[in-house]
Amino acid sequence: MKQKNFFNKLWPRFWMCIAGIKGFRKIGMRLAALSVAPYKGRIYLSDNNPCGFIESSAVIHHPDLRLGKYCFIGSEVVIFERKGGGYIQLDDRVQIYRGTALETGLGGTINVGLNASIHPFCHLYAYLAPINIGQGVMLAPNCALYSYDHSLAPDKPIRLQPPTTKGGIIIGDEAWLGFGTIVLNGVTIGKGAAIGAGSVVTSDIPDNAIAVGNPARVVKMRGV
Repeated sequence: MKQKNFFNKLWPRFWMCIAGIKGFRKIGMRLAALSVAPYKGRIYLSDNNPCGFIESSAVIHHPDLRLGKYCFIGSEVVIFERKGGGYIQLDDRVQIYRGTALETGLGGTINVGLNASIHPFCHLYAYLAPINIGQGVMLAPNCALYSYDHSLAPDKPIRLQPPTTKGGIIIGDEAWLGFGTIVLNGVTIGKGAAIGAGSVVTSDIPDNAIAVGNPARVVKMRGV
């Protein structure tokens, strides 16, 4: 049993030492994962290599993905560039979990700050304007952030109309968005704010506020 435990610890560390995100070095990440539990059990692998850890089932189709050190990109994550999208920047120790999609188009960009975590099945779609997520931000599962909207002129089908925007989305440092939160374009959520599950944020939320509902309204200030 001791030999097995030793092997289970030594095996992933050895392969992560030579792993990388390009070429044959990607094989190192796959081999490292063989003796490690799936899902969040593999987060620690990203701590063993400045290149971080990217699950083999993740789909990265973006020419300007800028990865910081020790990032974790989970299974079935999609990082995609469409129609002239701008860069996606993931700062050090960002964690992105299963099934999340990050997409840029029409000049939109995405910035995710140091130690931020984006939990399963979130959607971040940046078209026309940026999505900026601060340090230490936590997005619970199924959150959706869209920095654009559809045009609604009555003279042609919506699908044939160009997108519009009221501006980018800013999520301040150490904010928390509960399960299923939707954030629309032109919105700033302040530092340390907390947004209740299922809320739809259509206007700015101040620092350290607790907001809930559709549309989200401030119900309390943290510490008050």
